[in-house]
Amino acid sequence: MRRLALLLVVAALSSTLSSILGLALGASTAPARPCRDQALLDTSYIVCRFDPAVDDLRLFWLTPDGRPYRTFDALSRALQREGRTLLFAMNGGMYERDLSPVGLHIENGHVLSRANTKTVKGQPGQVPNFYKRPNGVFFWGKGGAGVLETGQFLARKPKAAFATQSGPMLVIDGVIHPAFIANSKDVKPRDGVGIGPDGKIYFVMTRGQVSFYDFARAFRDGLGVKNALFLDGGWAPGLYVPELERNDPPAHGGYGPIIAVIR
Repeated sequence: MRRLALLLVVAALSSTLSSILGLALGASTAPARPCRDQALLDTSYIVCRFDPAVDDLRLFWLTPDGRPYRTFDALSRALQREGRTLLFAMNGGMYERDLSPVGLHIENGHVLSRANTKTVKGQPGQVPNFYKRPNGVFFWGKGGAGVLETGQFLARKPKAAFATQSGPMLVIDGVIHPAFIANSKDVKPRDGVGIGPDGKIYFVMTRGQVSFYDFARAFRDGLGVKNALFLDGGWAPGLYVPELERNDPPAHGGYGPIIAVIR
């Protein structure tokens, strides 16, 4: 009887240990969430990190019938009808009142809107953000992802399956945009994108309001990003991250280009 009781105790302990190990292994192998709250230089942001070699990153603007998607919900429903899931979305750069891109827009290798090289002169506060030169292009494809000043992009002509033009650049080869002012009082919500030293893509959304200068520093000094591009600001920044309960409605009647990660 004593031997039987001892065997039962050993069996129970083995089962418990196996369960604990299983939970530990499960926790260690669970996929990391791409988006999280993160403090960068003592300021709160939402930071989303994706791998262009693994994650299915797309750019959307028009539905099959030629109308803008306008909202993250509309894009999500359209993807669901195709058996796909929208995992992440962010408004993908500047757009006109009719929701058409202000500058370059490439989807699946097709140029739907050409690069905008127009120059607008005036005092910095009078020049729209897109035209605060240099502006830039965020692009990606089989060769990875990148952010380049618009002139460099047009000169180098990298192979891009997807690309969106916006502005201003936040960080250019490790240097903060020359028009940005330290200790500026012009603070707003902002979102942007940059490429890390490991080639990963970082999408960043402010939790509050920051200046252009501090936003650029968040990329360069907080994330080690050498090239980063402003996507939008003011009332316009939009983010779709279900795990963070974010599904921001557009502030101007709809979004134009939408950057999305799907499954």
